[in-house]
Formats: sequence, structure tokens, C-alpha cells
Amino acid sequence: MTSIEQALVWAGAIHALVIAGYYGRIFLGMRRIRHLDDLPSPSNSLPSLSIVVAARNEERDIEPALLSLLALDYAPLEIIVVNDRSTDATGHIAERISQDQHELSVVHLELLPDGWLGKNHAMQQGAMIARGDYILFTDADVVFEPDTLRQAVAYAEQQQLDMLAAFPSITMPSLLLESFVTMFAGFFVSFFKPWSAPDPDSTAHVGVGAFNLVRADAYRAAGMHEPIRMRPDDDIQLGKMMKKAGNRLEMISATGRIRVQWYASVKELVVGLEKNVVAGFDYRLSLLFGLLLVLLGVFFWPFVAMLVVPGAARWVYLGVVGLMLILNGFLARQVGVRVRSVICLPLAILLSIYIFTRNTFLTYWRGGIRWRDTHYSLEQLRANKT
Repeated sequence: MTSIEQALVWAGAIHALVIAGYYGRIFLGMRRIRHLDDLPSPSNSLPSLSIVVAARNEERDIEPALLSLLALDYAPLEIIVVNDRSTDATGHIAERISQDQHELSVVHLELLPDGWLGKNHAMQQGAMIARGDYILFTDADVVFEPDTLRQAVAYAEQQQLDMLAAFPSITMPSLLLESFVTMFAGFFVSFFKPWSAPDPDSTAHVGVGAFNLVRADAYRAAGMHEPIRMRPDDDIQLGKMMKKAGNRLEMISATGRIRVQWYASVKELVVGLEKNVVAGFDYRLSLLFGLLLVLLGVFFWPFVAMLVVPGAARWVYLGVVGLMLILNGFLARQVGVRVRSVICLPLAILLSIYIFTRNTFLTYWRGGIRWRDTHYSLEQLRANKT
């Protein structure tokens, strides 16, 4: 064995340790995240709850979402749908469903004030008229099982939480998109460390657009959505805002109890993430470049190496790939997608690199983001760093 081959064998062995360490940290952390199914049974008496649904051009998904909210086994409950300047049938569908449903009301917004992102403004407007002790912010394409809110709110009460986020099942129409979801979820929990969010001595925070439950008094005392009015990553930033205000927050898993189809196609995924990429890295390009290097060097290189490196090193890297696929399969099961989606992992890595690179370039080339038919300048967005 030549010195080069020996070096490659050692590099492969170290690579295997890095992969094992990455997934091991995720699995150990996720063991500390409770699942909704494992929470204590709720008592008969629960605090009042308001659900705020911000919706813009959601005619494809809003009806099953609202019907699932109306089927919730929870009282007292009010549901506020904020139709944010929709140009499709969203408002008409919401009004039709609200007929003879006293707990469901629809608010129609016609104008967006300067200095606000549309969704954030819509959530603020809904929260301003919410009367519940707790407010749940959720999206217009999220479907709930009937007893979900009883257990979640009861747990927030028992643990004296000011904010409770819940990770849903994410349904996707292809193995490639499911593989992307698994990888995204891994990066999400690895970066934000949601298992540390309950620790008051930790800066870790968390938020999930599908399910952000807040105690109304604590949310209003923290400034509502005003401090994060120009944040495209509003769900995460809501958690950060609440944590900085001294509130207690936690994330649980609600896979199997809450579900959402994130995007219906690769094109929707690529375009949909245009608004999030730069904001998600808090406008720090150094973090983005670091992630691209990790994607290429840590996750994609083994798939190349097992084909091009010589001798024993090829077998070592074949083992690295096998280890990665096995551990990714375990993660896919926890995320709630099909385990066999791991076969698309190398394509999902390349797709991630393309999305991060393309969307970062577009954000700076356009001088901002275009989201739901409205342009927001990069100068405005960066001014609202939290």
C-alpha cells in the first residue's frame, strides 16, 4: 500500500468518525425531545385558545386545514383566519367554511403597511383580536388530529411554558423531496439544538411555522410580532424573541398528529426557499459558505470517493457511505418520511447546494426577496436583525 493509499484510508476512517459523531449528537439530542403521544392525558378543564391562521393564495390546501381545526376536540376555542390580500379563492373558501361556525371568523386584509412582511403583519392582526389565554400560530396547509391541541395546551400548562413548538410530519410527493426533508431536519436540529431550548442558561431557541403555541400575556409583553416584523424566518425568530424576553419554551415532536405538505414539487421547493436562505443564516455569508463546504466535503465527497479512490481506501469510503445511509434511514424514520428515501441522499445533497447557492445569488442580485408578489429590500430585511 502506497503512502497516498494509507493517507486515504486514514482520511476515510476519520470521515466515518465525523459522520457517526454528527448523527450521534442528533440522536442523543432528539431523545430529550418528548413526543406528543407520550405526554400525560389532559384534564377536563383547559384554558381558552385562539388559533391564528395567516393565509395568502392558499386555495389548494386551506379547506382540509380549516376542517381539521373545526374538528378539534377543544373548548373554549376561536379560530381566526387572516386572509392576507389573496388574489385567488382563499377568502371565498374561508368565508364559505365559516358559515354557521361561530368559532371561526375571517379577517380580510387589503393593504400591507410599510416595514412589514405580509405574513408577519397578518399574524399580528390576528393576534390583536385573539381573546384566548393561549394563541396558536399555524399555517394554512397544516392538518391536525382532533385531540392534538388538548394534549399540547395541557402540557404547556403543566410545564408552565410560555411557548411550545411542535415538529409535524412533513408529507412530500417524491423520495427525493423526502430525502431533502430528512437532511434539512438534521441540519435544523443540529444548528438550533431544540433540546436545549428549555434551559434558561442556554441561548438555544426554536420555533416551527406549523405549530407555535404562545401564552398570550407573555407574547404581548414581548412585543407581539412587531420586533420581528421583517423576518422571513418568523417562526424561529418568534422563539428567539420569546427566549430573550425571559420566557420558557420547548419543542416537542408531533409526527403522526400534525401533518403538512411542505412543497408539492422540486420547483416549488426551490422557489419557496428563496425567502429563507439568507435570513436563515442571519445574513452572514460566512455561515452559508461554511455549510456549502460541509455539504461538499463531509456529505457528498464519500459518494465520489468510493468510485475514484484506489485500493483499500475505496472499501473504507464504501463503508462511510453505508454508515451514512443507515444513520440517515434512522433519522428519516424519526422525521416521519419513508426510510427508502435515503437512496436519493446524494441527489438531495446536490439539490441543497443548488438551492443555497442559487437563492443567495438571487437575493443579492435582486437586492432583496420577492415573497407572495411583494418585494422586500435587503436593506429593510437586514435592518430587522434580532
